[in-house]
Amino acid sequence: MSLKDQLNQDLKTALKAGDEPRKAALRVLLAAVKQAEVDRQTTLSDDEVLALLQKEAKGRRESIADAQKAERLDLVADYQRDLALIEGYLPQALGRAELTDLARAAIAEAGATDLKQLGAVMKLLTPRTKGRADGKLVNDIVRELLS
Repeated sequence: MSLKDQLNQDLKTALKAGDEPRKAALRVLLAAVKQAEVDRQTTLSDDEVLALLQKEAKGRRESIADAQKAERLDLVADYQRDLALIEGYLPQALGRAELTDLARAAIAEAGATDLKQLGAVMKLLTPRTKGRADGKLVNDIVRELLS
């Protein structure tokens, strides 16, 4: 079953169960998928839907930070609930220790010794962590190891 089909199936389940928050969040996600398909004039693959979900998750994280700054705890709770739902569809994230190990291996493979070779290391490391780690965190770990 494709990821898009899974989202549709979960929406049907939420509709039958009367789960309003889940139903609303799934409708937003499916609308984003549909809009991307209309924009590209093609059906999205699972990888493209996954990338879209990661983008939506990143948006929710930013919205949580903004709502916390504005002291809107009601919005924070809504965004956190949506984020938890989205993360349920994403692959398991890599921990800091796993990222550090992958970064060390990429540094050794690239033969990097200083920050000037950061690009070469990131070029090797990014495909290995795609979808399972935040790029900024990966970059910070590599910078830490190279300095």
